Amino acid sequence: MKKIAFLALLVFTVSLHAQKQEVQKTIETFFVGFHGRDSVKIKSVCSDKMILQSITETEKGVKLSDEKPHKFYNSIASIPVDLTFQEKILSYTIQVDGAMAHVWAPYEFYVNEKLRHKGVNAFTLFKDNGVWKIIHLIDTRRK
Repeated sequence: MKKIAFLALLVFTVSLHAQKQEVQKTIETFFVGFHGRDSVKIKSVCSDKMILQSITETEKGVKLSDEKPHKFYNSIASIPVDLTFQEKILSYTIQVDGAMAHVWAPYEFYVNEKLRHKGVNAFTLFKDNGVWKIIHLIDTRRK
């Protein structure tokens, strides 16, 4: 009986680890597209119903803003080639429950190698027909 329980736990643990790796790969693909100014690649890991939000903290207070996915995709594709930017993900905390996953990813954002702002990306994903898709992305932005 103990062997069966141990094997069940082992299978569950291995399965959960594999799920988390799939989720992280989805987020990494998003950022490959982002850094490559490739909205097609970004769209490949995002739901058509994706919600985009930002919480910006300034000296004047805190502001919550929404962005339509098509505007986000257009803005990525129109970033000038002579502008360098990088969003460095500092770590990933991934939680999975069935067909839903959540990713907490602190980051630093650099423009022309200068720190512009930092914060946390919070992604919610949905596993649709065996494929993880980003359904919600909210981030914080602090100077």
